[in-house]
Amino acid sequence: MATVNWRGVFPAATTQFAEDFSIDHEATARVVDNLVTDGVHGIVAMGTVGENNSLKADEKRATLRSIVDAVAGRVPVITGVSELSTELAADYARDAAEIGADGLMLLPAMVYVPQEHELEAHIRTVAAATHLPIMLYNNPPAYRVSISVDLLKKLSDVETLVSIKESAPDPRRITDIINACGDRYVVFAGLDDVALEELLLGAKGWVSGLTNAFPKESIALWDAFEAGDLDAARVIYRWFMPLLHLDAEHDLVQSIKLAEAVMERGSERVRMPRMALQGERRAEVVAMVERARDTRPLILKDTVIAH
Repeated sequence: MATVNWRGVFPAATTQFAEDFSIDHEATARVVDNLVTDGVHGIVAMGTVGENNSLKADEKRATLRSIVDAVAGRVPVITGVSELSTELAADYARDAAEIGADGLMLLPAMVYVPQEHELEAHIRTVAAATHLPIMLYNNPPAYRVSISVDLLKKLSDVETLVSIKESAPDPRRITDIINACGDRYVVFAGLDDVALEELLLGAKGWVSGLTNAFPKESIALWDAFEAGDLDAARVIYRWFMPLLHLDAEHDLVQSIKLAEAVMERGSERVRMPRMALQGERRAEVVAMVERARDTRPLILKDTVIAH
């Protein structure tokens, strides 16, 4: 079986847009470089937060190239594979390998809700198109498809399927996967507001949205967990939780990009059908981010204390 060193905090990086909503490759590269400099352990390029399905085919490839160049091998780059058809997904998987991605995050085919044998065929076909290691992405609330534990067991013969990002809102899934599959898959927490619970239950990493706005605090949470300092982890997690809940909302992309803008780490521009937050919702999210900014825990070398 393929092996990977995927572990830790992997932000689902945003794709940055210019004022005309063309891709701003320089700004996207800067966002990613800043995250790596701040100490994240990997980058997920063009996942849900990266607005994969709002990008054209050539834009996806150009954006991946910009991100791979910006990261320059310092951490793994895993790119989302989110397409309308299996053929398009396999095409992108092949191209991603040529561009230099370190892995793929594979979603079910978009829009169509498959039966389980169709989902299995989709995953096997895309996996066969590339040598890259693959993280499956399970997110039933967003994509109306659940990768069952039984299907994970059936897919265990596919050597390049190495990981699963678990974004079901039920932390019990982590235990069910580990009980059924042992250490066959590297399990990642994929929903920000159950991240600590899932790490405690055996997840080896966290694909995070709000890390884009608060990377140092996210890494401090991981470090506290790794050190077994659950008191410090709880301080950070409780401070972070109001923002982490945003990751479970349908407007998570707009909220995360607005948080980036408030923290002067990126732009809040998104592509339609999404539109930037407006009115009361925008004011609510801005207030939440500013409150978090102004009350963030003091992160010291050996301890974390509330502000």
